[in-house]
Amino acid sequence: MPQMAPINWLSLFIIFSITFMIFNMMNYYSYSPFMPKSNLMNKKKINSLNWKW
Repeated sequence: MPQMAPINWLSLFIIFSITFMIFNMMNYYSYSPFMPKSNLMNKKKINSLNWKW
């Protein structure tokens, strides 16, 4: 059974590492949650003024 040269293992490792990093970066930066800031600010102001004794 023929063996693979070490330079081929290194090139395969580099190629798969780069593709893995690109895939992770694309997934990380493509996620954008919808958070309306105006509603969050209004809720915080209202909740801070309501005292519950």
